[in-house]
Amino acid sequence: MKSGFVAIFGKPNAGKSTLLNAMVGEKLAIVSHKSQTTRHRIRAFLNGPDYQVIFSDTPGIITPEYKLHEKMMGAVKSSLEDADLALLLVDVRDNPEEVSPVFESLRLKVPAIVVLNKTDLAPAETVRKAAEFYGSRSYCREVLPISALKKLQLDALIQRIIHYLPEGDAFFADDDLTDLPTRFFAGELIREKIYELFEQEIPYQATVMVTEFKEQPHIVRIKADIVVQRESQKAILLGEKGSMIKKLGTEARQSIEAFLGHRVYLELFVKVRPKWRDNELHLREYGYS
Repeated sequence: MKSGFVAIFGKPNAGKSTLLNAMVGEKLAIVSHKSQTTRHRIRAFLNGPDYQVIFSDTPGIITPEYKLHEKMMGAVKSSLEDADLALLLVDVRDNPEEVSPVFESLRLKVPAIVVLNKTDLAPAETVRKAAEFYGSRSYCREVLPISALKKLQLDALIQRIIHYLPEGDAFFADDDLTDLPTRFFAGELIREKIYELFEQEIPYQATVMVTEFKEQPHIVRIKADIVVQRESQKAILLGEKGSMIKKLGTEARQSIEAFLGHRVYLELFVKVRPKWRDNELHLREYGYS
């Protein structure tokens, strides 16, 4: 039996959450074309007959500009501390000279596979040059090209991951997918819809806190606060005569129902908390420990 912790690192929009979801076969991490979608460390388990892989999806590596960013980079650091293997995920179209210093800054103490993602969108020569470049870096144990979205070469990646795992018993039950509570994913699915429906600063200056999650025989009742920084942002979220909050609520409810496999009654409330991203008490209240 082999089991261990595998942390996925990379710059924003490299495809970390898409890879995590593809590896475990379930949507556990929200996905958006906008950067900095992932704010928390999300663990997901891949269980096989003689292995258990505990993946950690981490926020994209950035230079912190406020306390929320510091919390996000704290999630990266905590993943570093218990990892047995690192997956360094790269958009193969990005300039390696710009990406490599980010990986060097991690100061890895465990083996690392550089995973070249989005190879279906790049010429073969681009993939070849990237593999050659990263393969010569000191932090790289080996290079593997994949497409997380198209699920290309994922079986090969899983086999290489298992190769590096230490021997040992499973850490979690083999029917578990994650160690996070269901209400966390309800909040994330609401936040995903904010990223989809709103532009400019709204997704980055909004967060979601689930205040009530009641599982009843025929329905799950959920109440959640959407927190923004300014009254003008609240007005945009509400929309004319409540049109946008209604659309957001409908689409979020449908996503949560698909995730839970259960009917959902969802109530959303919009609250203004000026500068919440730099307020330690607010950040703790909203789950950014």
